[in-house]
Formats: sequence, structure tokens, C-alpha cells
Amino acid sequence: MHRNPADLPAPADAGSPGRDSPGDSASEPAGELASLSVPAPSPNPGCVLGLDFGSRRIGVAVSDPLGITAQPVLTLQRKNLRQDLRSLLRLARKYGCREAVVGEPLYLSGDASPQAERARQFAQALEREGGLPVHLWDERLSTAEAHRYLDAAGRPGNARRDVIDQIAATLILQSFLDARIARKS
Repeated sequence: MHRNPADLPAPADAGSPGRDSPGDSASEPAGELASLSVPAPSPNPGCVLGLDFGSRRIGVAVSDPLGITAQPVLTLQRKNLRQDLRSLLRLARKYGCREAVVGEPLYLSGDASPQAERARQFAQALEREGGLPVHLWDERLSTAEAHRYLDAAGRPGNARRDVIDQIAATLILQSFLDARIARKS
């Protein structure tokens, strides 16, 4: 599992011999979130699944096959871990996703919130059960930003619950994709 840093490092020279990326799975201890950089894009990335994990709902978004833009898909009402994973893996297969991004709810200080540990456990279960690489991504203020988008769109407060989590998932995924593209250039 991979985790985003507070500040992204400059991209490493892909042609440098003998340099392993900090997120290289061979150099990571099993079960730890040890990556210090955004993973490099693969030559054929496929879609990326973006998730805003919550205790009652999971917002779902997917990227386009080139990994450039994120689009909202749906809001999954949580049932139990097994059913949630089954539903998400079915969506990953449907859209051809090769990896997933799970929002990590950190405090503004950068410290992990209690929900962050639950998100990490969920991400580990998704990676273990689905065989997909799963990346944790800082989701600070994503829900507040989603509310601002809905305010600008004139969406009333009582109609937000159905879409707020998918908008947050889209914002989390788009942030991840943008960082990946910036690393590439």
C-alpha cells in the first residue's frame, strides 16, 4: 500500500541505474504504509478507482483509461466489509481499474484522525482481497470542497447526501491523478 507525502518530492530520473523508488514494493516492509512518493504512471494505466471511505457510505469515482480525469460513479451504502469489498471489486472489474485510491482523513496538522486508521484497514483489506495496488491519499478538506461545488451548482442541502461522497471521491482521485501527472513532467 502506498501513502502520499505532505510535500511531493521532485520526480526521480527514470533512467538512473540502481535507484529503487521509495514506493517499490520489494523495498517496503509487508503491511506497512512506507511509500514516500506518488507512484509513477504505468505505460498502460487503465482506470483508477477513487474512494471516499466513510462509516455509512463510500463515494466512488473512476478515472478515464489514460488516468487524466476523474468522474463520479455512485455512492455505496455500507453494509459490511465483505459485501462492500465485493461491490467495489465488481465496479473495479466493470471499469477496468488496475489500482485504487482511498482517501485518508488527516487532521489539518497532518496527524491521523481516528477515521484514518479505519480507512487504512479498509485499504489493506481491499488490496488483500482484490489484488489491486491501493494508495492512500490525503483527503483533507475534500468534503468541504465538495460542499462548495454543490453550493455553486445550486444544489439544496437536503439533496446533497446522495452525491456529496461521490463528489469527494472525485476530488480525491483528481488530486491523485494531478500529482501523478506532475511527477511525470
